[in-house]
Amino acid sequence: MGFQIVQKSLAASAVILLIASTLNGCGTKSRGYPHPVDGPGEHRDVSQVPDAVPKVEPRSRGGNPSTYVVLGKRYYTLQDNKNFVERGVASWYGRKFHGRKTSNGEVYDMYGMSAAHKKLPIPTYARVTNLKNGRSVIVRINDRGPFHENRIIDLSYAAASRIGMLGKGTALVEVRTIDPAAPKPAAATRVAQHPTPADMAHKPDQKPQIFLQAGAFSSSENAERLRERLQQGLARTVRVTPIATTGGPVHRVQVGPLASVEIADTVTAQMHEFGISKPLVVID
Repeated sequence: MGFQIVQKSLAASAVILLIASTLNGCGTKSRGYPHPVDGPGEHRDVSQVPDAVPKVEPRSRGGNPSTYVVLGKRYYTLQDNKNFVERGVASWYGRKFHGRKTSNGEVYDMYGMSAAHKKLPIPTYARVTNLKNGRSVIVRINDRGPFHENRIIDLSYAAASRIGMLGKGTALVEVRTIDPAAPKPAAATRVAQHPTPADMAHKPDQKPQIFLQAGAFSSSENAERLRERLQQGLARTVRVTPIATTGGPVHRVQVGPLASVEIADTVTAQMHEFGISKPLVVID
């Protein structure tokens, strides 16, 4: 997904975009459903490919602007990656981008343990766990993307294969950063894009479920009004779940559970018609 101003990104669509930032350049391709020409190419056994080995590295000179814009949406690069955890949908990218430059100028190797993320500093090491089967890998993030809605990380072919997500093209995952100076995972203190504490592991017999959060309100009445509106308009189950915060209870309006990532993508588009421009994917 890396990119140059005049070069198609590894996250690119057919459209070349100019980014108003110091980022090397960025186009986008709606990944999550690997295109035939972005498939595995040469089938290799990657079961023995080792995890990325965390080591202390300086921030890359390329790929770390404070802010950049893709497809009209502005993204902000985090200043650090300490104790960062998020849950959501992963996708992967393959041969179409094999050998091209990533956002920090390195060469993308689909058979290595790497990944792309929209906002974590480059490079960052992270453990990515498939929440449905418990398989995990450690990857080195050296690229930007994915810029497909409802996706949080793009894995290399090898990483995706190791956690068992090549067939479907997507997976429900947890991304947990690793401090190279102290690689043993510590308790998470910062959770991104998921309101449930991310260090609460799923039980083996508990399947993760997808919800789309439409909003969060201090007023239960406002939450209930939105719930009724969405449930009627979408003809789907919508729940209101309260959560305690330091500022008082917050009532979250969530559509679901949804049976698949594909259904979640369809419902997201429907929610746009109801004025919900950025539904939040919640894995519960």
